[in-house]
Amino acid sequence: MSRTAFLVLVTFCFALAAPLAAAAYFRWVRAARPAVGVFGTGDVFVMMGFVVVLPFAYLALPGWGLPTVLGLVFAGGLSVGYERVVTHRWLRRGLILGLLGADLAAWAAWRAGAAPLWFTAVNSVVVLLIAVSAANLSAQGGLRLRHAAWFTLGLAVYDLTFATAIPITQKLAAAIQGYPFAPSAGLRVGDLGAVIGMGDLLAYALFGVTAYKAYGRTGLRVALVVVAAFGALAPALSPLVIEAVTGHRPSLIPAQVFFGPGAFLGYLLLRRLGPERRMAEILGNPVNRPADRRARWLGPPAPSVAPAPAVAPAPAAGPAASVAPARPAEVRGPVRLS
Repeated sequence: MSRTAFLVLVTFCFALAAPLAAAAYFRWVRAARPAVGVFGTGDVFVMMGFVVVLPFAYLALPGWGLPTVLGLVFAGGLSVGYERVVTHRWLRRGLILGLLGADLAAWAAWRAGAAPLWFTAVNSVVVLLIAVSAANLSAQGGLRLRHAAWFTLGLAVYDLTFATAIPITQKLAAAIQGYPFAPSAGLRVGDLGAVIGMGDLLAYALFGVTAYKAYGRTGLRVALVVVAAFGALAPALSPLVIEAVTGHRPSLIPAQVFFGPGAFLGYLLLRRLGPERRMAEILGNPVNRPADRRARWLGPPAPSVAPAPAVAPAPAAGPAASVAPARPAEVRGPVRLS
């Protein structure tokens, strides 16, 4: 029971942290929007293609090739995603190198005999930051809630296929064990451990931020309920049910098998509220512009005072000007002589 309680607590916290942080990023940061045009259904298939191909590419890398590629991917994702958060280029690069260096140092300490808590904690922060920025780049670049719902439904089919029929997920999970920059978040304390894949966190953040973009706070509330129920509780409690039925406790639960259908049902529920808000509508609202948000917290900027017009100097005193005598008024009509 202690193992299950730890799994539920860690999974619940990380699963909800992803959409909440993504919504906060969406509210306060305007990411650089790439010129990708209108996001369509074909783009969802392109995203699924990357998801299917990446595990095979990771497994084909020899030895240290996998953590090297993951480190470069982490550095690039943080640099692009937080360009508008830390605008100074060298400061941003220094912070990213420091964060990745802390991840590598914590991994080295763990391999040297230290507790794995620090490595899992630092690595989880890095993975969560990448999932939040990647979800916002997609949402602010044109991804809509409808696309996110279909994408998570496709991930459910993908997870079910590659966790049962073709066990690629198990091989990838075993390949990243013992290496730095693991694409997963979680905590490990002694014999207790709980891990969430980076793809799962990305799905939770993507669904949460697109629901927030489409239907505001109502959409975010529904997304949080869906993530808590189908992304955290159902995957964490399902090993107990499977063990009670079969007598065997699985070590790996494909979370998207539960979350994909739940997210699609959440989308169908939100769709009854009306059409989704587009990014152009949000940017057109003064409340959502960065300058107006700063004014709400810091007050309006001081009014600019126009400089007073220059006054021409009075002419210097000189000799009195001659004044011509006034001409008498002209008299019209007959003149009477006395």
